[in-house]
Amino acid sequence: MNFFSNIINMTELITILSTGKGTWADVAKLINNDEWSKIFIITNEFGKSTFNQKDNIEFVIINPDWDIDKIRNKIIEDLKDKIKGTQIALNFVSGSGKEHMATLSALLKMGLGIRLITYSEGSIKEL
Repeated sequence: MNFFSNIINMTELITILSTGKGTWADVAKLINNDEWSKIFIITNEFGKSTFNQKDNIEFVIINPDWDIDKIRNKIIEDLKDKIKGTQIALNFVSGSGKEHMATLSALLKMGLGIRLITYSEGSIKEL
């Protein structure tokens, strides 16, 4: 186990599951290659019904056609009492810029520390 794995071990993960060719596989690799205390996936109804679920996954259902403020407010509403720590691991491999901006805005408004992470070359890496 590398130094970074020790830092994120049992951290809460937030990721978006949306558009982007091949990005769902990247999200699955990220989810399956560490022990996350909780995984929050921001997606639409199709993503929720289609993505392979694990016990510690919770979905935040948005409509990508909503404006950024509405998406941000939905994310805050759904996550505000569920995130236990003060810092989360965040991945933007999937989704649109609009979804990314709304998510980042929500997390910053919630006062959370953010670690940008990715899955690359067989392991999870901090950016």
